[in-house]
Amino acid sequence: MSNPITITENAQKHFANLLSQQPEGTNIRVFVVNPGTQNAECGVSYCPPEAVEGTDTEFAFEGFSAYVDELSLPFLEDAEIDFVTDKMGSQLTLKAPNAKMRKVADDAPLIERVEYVIQTQVNPQLAGHGGHVNLVEITEEGIAIVAFGGGCNGCSMVDVTLKEGIEKQLLQEFDGELTAVRDATEHDRGEHSYY
Repeated sequence: MSNPITITENAQKHFANLLSQQPEGTNIRVFVVNPGTQNAECGVSYCPPEAVEGTDTEFAFEGFSAYVDELSLPFLEDAEIDFVTDKMGSQLTLKAPNAKMRKVADDAPLIERVEYVIQTQVNPQLAGHGGHVNLVEITEEGIAIVAFGGGCNGCSMVDVTLKEGIEKQLLQEFDGELTAVRDATEHDRGEHSYY
């Protein structure tokens, strides 16, 4: 896998220097917030060993690694991190030309395309309420099973949000492919709920 991210020599030195002051084993994480939307922002943070996820991709640089989460990865294609010094001082510059672009191929598996719309369109709307939704699975009947997290969990408006907002949006977007959107908790509750 070639490295989609360029970290210039100056920036590599800068990171190596910063990391030398951090606990042993700390690396950096490069990520995109709100990928695929107009508000996409590229960011860098420290990544201690316990923060590395199994789905992360590791890119090795001299003296450190950069970890990228699965969702950010396609949006960091051709990204460049530089460390520029001018008379105003020094600063990191992050360019991610593809962060705002739609990155899921039209012929990608349905689950990827649905996940993409949830992450880039649905979740930014829920974020204002401190909630988010994750795609759990898509059944053979074309039912997308989603799980609410954060502030949505146990919120009495969840059903309304799901039916009026998310389901409508996803069914419109994936007309002919998705038949319904269900809440995983409702899905699990089934017949045997004791309160």
